[in-house]
Amino acid sequence: MNGRMVRKTLSFSKEEEMLKASCALEDMVYNYGRPLKSLREESNSDQRQWDPRSPAMAAGITDHIWTIDEMMMLLVVPESINA
Repeated sequence: MNGRMVRKTLSFSKEEEMLKASCALEDMVYNYGRPLKSLREESNSDQRQWDPRSPAMAAGITDHIWTIDEMMMLLVVPESINA
């Protein structure tokens, strides 16, 4: 999914910090925002046969699939202030 991590691509990072940020965003989208077919559960409702689930839902971390807006509103606290 991350074009910066493959050979022969037009997308690249000039700085290591931007590469780390890109990888972190890609990990968050994969774990919180993408439903995976292998993780779906049978539905109890009559409307659908399967309920989609993301890896974070399967792990019990969240109860819904996140939108990009929700991910961008998340405040990330830096590891250290003096870095």
